[in-house]
Amino acid sequence: MSKQTKISNAVIQRLPRYRRYLNELKKKGVDKISSGEFSHLTGYTASQIRQDLNNFGGFGQQGYGYSVEGLYNEISAILGLDKGYKMVVAGAGHLGQAIVNHTYYYKTGFIVTGIFDVNPDLIGTTINGIRVMDYENIVEFVEENNIDIGVICTPKETAQEVADKLCFAGVDGLWNFAPVDIETPSYVATENVHITDSLHSLAYHMNKNREAANKK
Repeated sequence: MSKQTKISNAVIQRLPRYRRYLNELKKKGVDKISSGEFSHLTGYTASQIRQDLNNFGGFGQQGYGYSVEGLYNEISAILGLDKGYKMVVAGAGHLGQAIVNHTYYYKTGFIVTGIFDVNPDLIGTTINGIRVMDYENIVEFVEENNIDIGVICTPKETAQEVADKLCFAGVDGLWNFAPVDIETPSYVATENVHITDSLHSLAYHMNKNREAANKK
């Protein structure tokens, strides 16, 4: 792949889905799969899958298909999931606790090493053995522990201030769950997660299905 080639965000967003299905196939002992078979699993067309993978070299063999384990490993490397990442969570409320619990139980290589909050009732408590610390100390902690990712689980009113502090402290990426898009320097990768957007999309598809059913 040329260094000048820019991969669309839509392609990148499909890769985790490919990887998830490949992982399930690995668990079932499947060694190889064709693009057509993979199409039935993922819901994407075979041509779309081939086109997506060709952005990174293809990985398939004519008349053989794809090696399940080989493709899983290749996509893992493309996504940077062949290494570990240290994270801090800003906001120890219900959402922050859910994020910590998810990363703890699923062991995905994203390790929460610090949790921070401004609420004195939460400071000093523990979530899966990790003590909640005073938010005032977050910059120092990030700098001293070479944190890779900051997870923002704060109200929208304070999300930008938290993002600014985490960027200043030296994180490489921000995973933002606050219901507002944050502004960051170009060298800090940012993923804004709007849970309500997903719910609204679900409502749209539900109503489209109902309309189609009523027309029959």
